[in-house]
Amino acid sequence: MSRLMHVSSGPYAPPVPASELTAVSADGARLHVEVHGPDGAPAVVLSHGWSCSTAFWAAQVRDLAADHRVIAYDQRGHGRSPAHPVCSADALADDLEAVLAATLAPGEKAVLVGHSMGGMTLMAAAGRARFREHAGAVLLCSTGSSRLVAESLVVPMRAGRARTWLTGKILGSRAPLGPVTPLARRILKYATMGPGSAPGMVEACARIVHACPRKVRYAWSHVLDTLDLDHHVRELSVPTAVVAGTADRMTPVVHARALVAALPHCVGSTELPGLGHMTPVEAPELVITRIRELVSAHIGIQRIQRFQQREGA
Repeated sequence: MSRLMHVSSGPYAPPVPASELTAVSADGARLHVEVHGPDGAPAVVLSHGWSCSTAFWAAQVRDLAADHRVIAYDQRGHGRSPAHPVCSADALADDLEAVLAATLAPGEKAVLVGHSMGGMTLMAAAGRARFREHAGAVLLCSTGSSRLVAESLVVPMRAGRARTWLTGKILGSRAPLGPVTPLARRILKYATMGPGSAPGMVEACARIVHACPRKVRYAWSHVLDTLDLDHHVRELSVPTAVVAGTADRMTPVVHARALVAALPHCVGSTELPGLGHMTPVEAPELVITRIRELVSAHIGIQRIQRFQQREGA
């Protein structure tokens, strides 16, 4: 019955950041930012999804921070970032630009990783000058660019207007999620995770999602309902890899396949059999491996080697 914002022990407990700061977006929204890992290491920026927080990336942060500078931030209204009256795809892009400006040196390249709405954030920002300045490569996890409600499989009905209407009502509900109970865990697992998800994974996700304020969850559900970033996908010209679970009900694998077909520079697609929407939690090692591959290939192996030599000196 606890209202903890995340689990406090185990592999999904968020590590303590090396530093914290506040980035200020174009409209004044304040964003909580955490920085992990050593200065001078190759940079990775993590953007979480709807109703989540920086805690969602605990497994990736713990591994990557050994030899990367890992930057994670709370989307506006989520985690430790205060709510703001403006909720839109443009606001997501503004916020990402503010985080990049606050944490990266001019011209510094990073691998940008987005899950669900975090992936949509990267798509929304694809044409922005600051994104192009700093994006060395991108990893999109369990995300889509349009028709999110129409394609959702959360409601087990035949596709059509009735399913779309009912799905919109469920995902856009104003009802509070309440405490994390056994029933709440079962509902969350059905909607967002694969059937084989371990109890620890479900618990970690439930704590994070249930901590999201009801008004914030509701406001962003309406943005996602009408989201159309198809044009922005075609502007995402940096090397981009895609990861998706075949049992994802929130953003079914049809979205990943559409992204792969539309991306100008797709450098890999991974479909994970039986996994759901929460791929960074359900398959942490795979996501970590993809991030490391993108860093090595597109940030520069020479820079990584120089950093390793400096640390070993």
